[in-house]
Amino acid sequence: MFSSNRILALNVGASKIALAEFAIRGGKAPEMVNYGLMNTGFASEGGASNAAGLADAVRTLMRSRGIRPSPMMVALSGQVVFPRFVKLPAVARDKLMQMVQYEVEQNVPFPLNEIVWDHQFIGDDSSGEQSVMIVAAKTESVREVTGSVSSAGFEPEVVDVAPMAIYNALRFNHADLSGCTLVLDIGARSTNLIFMEEDRVGVTYSRCISNMAGNAITQELAKSLQITVEEAEALKCKRGFVSLGGVHQSEDAEAENISRVIRNVMTRIHAEINRSVNFYRSQQGGSAPSRLILTGGTSLLPHLDLFFKEKLGVEVEYLNPFVNVPVGSRMNREQVGIDAFMLSEVVGLALRRSLACPVEINLMPPEIIKSKTLKKRIPFFGLAAAGVLLSLGIWTLYQYRMTDLYTKQFETADAKLSQMQGMQQKLDAAAKAKGGVLQTAEAVQGLIAERSAWQRRVEAVHKSVYDGMWLMELSPIKIDESVEGVKLVGRGWKDKLKVIEEKAKAGGNTVTAVELLRDRLKERPVFGDDPDIKITGVKEPDESLTEFTIEVRWSAAEEAKGAANE
Repeated sequence: MFSSNRILALNVGASKIALAEFAIRGGKAPEMVNYGLMNTGFASEGGASNAAGLADAVRTLMRSRGIRPSPMMVALSGQVVFPRFVKLPAVARDKLMQMVQYEVEQNVPFPLNEIVWDHQFIGDDSSGEQSVMIVAAKTESVREVTGSVSSAGFEPEVVDVAPMAIYNALRFNHADLSGCTLVLDIGARSTNLIFMEEDRVGVTYSRCISNMAGNAITQELAKSLQITVEEAEALKCKRGFVSLGGVHQSEDAEAENISRVIRNVMTRIHAEINRSVNFYRSQQGGSAPSRLILTGGTSLLPHLDLFFKEKLGVEVEYLNPFVNVPVGSRMNREQVGIDAFMLSEVVGLALRRSLACPVEINLMPPEIIKSKTLKKRIPFFGLAAAGVLLSLGIWTLYQYRMTDLYTKQFETADAKLSQMQGMQQKLDAAAKAKGGVLQTAEAVQGLIAERSAWQRRVEAVHKSVYDGMWLMELSPIKIDESVEGVKLVGRGWKDKLKVIEEKAKAGGNTVTAVELLRDRLKERPVFGDDPDIKITGVKEPDESLTEFTIEVRWSAAEEAKGAANE
């Protein structure tokens, strides 16, 4: 069993994971007693999720850092969630919940049965409106992480979101901030913006900027310097800094080029910040930020704080999640200070276990919720089982006493049952034989139908080919051993193709002969009502010939219907 006074907090980033162990003290701030960070490989834009190897990474971190098993809290990357902030009229709670679900259906770009979502009311409805924060994620994305955590031997207790965990850590450690604060979490694959105002409870507004973070810098460095992505990443970490702007010359041309590329990316992020601030002020009724707080792996680029201070005209500082959260006496405090920019999320997660937090979002998949509910009911199942056993005992005693009364009736029924079982065996044998015959007949019918279908397809292709064209190749297109189309490779005499095209042009249709062939194929019922027919290649082997390639794809249902009407 896990120790109840310990908790593990896991933050799954785009290219790195953070795992921390906290000692939980009732009513007090959790104490971080151990932690580990691990690179999961450079995650390029649009690359695969780190969750694929998450189970091995968690086990490796636990072994290398000596972290003990405990209940686990998980934070998802802000890139996989959809935060929405809406205002609803102040109505009864049951009607308000209906309106929240309606807003989810309208604002999240996926069906309800494909997402996990949660909400939190922000502030009160004294102004006649109720502000609501809605957070949703695709169930598939959440299961990818929770499944990997389960594979590592853990069952997550809370599935939080990184921006909300950062917000909770900021609120707890910097509760005295006045005015509007903008938190900028710059990671590997995305940048998260989080707005916080002193007179508002909960996250006032947040936004994720995808594909504009550390990886964007690496990609542009690789392109600018004509090097590999891996070399660009190493160069960014070793020599990267933000150019301070202005016109000046440097003897180190490579450093100048690196700093210029980084500044260009940061300038684009600054433009997105301005857009978000304008939206926040106009649509959410917020104030202009009076300070900027940086966090995330990419935020430690030299001169980044000076860049944003110059651009935004506000004070810039780095988020310290350990102002009010203690660190264990056995830990290397200097190293904790260096890694603090990667630990805000795990601190926010741990606060969820020990204290009431301003924002408490939980995107737990439904199957895990059902499993936890079942485990809570196990003691009640035990009592119910005991009651059932007692009832069975009383019933057994009753049956024992009544056995003599029913002996004759049982013998008579047993004889009849034996007779009926013999008849049933004969019926089962006949049914089995019938099933074999039907199975063979269905297989033969399928082969005949498939052969007939291919004959009709080939015939339809030949009927569609214009005079002056001929086929060189007719081959099936297979996907997972299933034939879903046919590939045509043919040739035609240029002079005859030109005659066909001029005739079509005279009728007001300016197309090539190959496009006319494609359109003819689309009209053939054997390929379905709306087949996917594409010209995938046209070339000229010599001056007199034109070679073309066309791919015809159909759905099974549409093809069968078309074949019947051909």
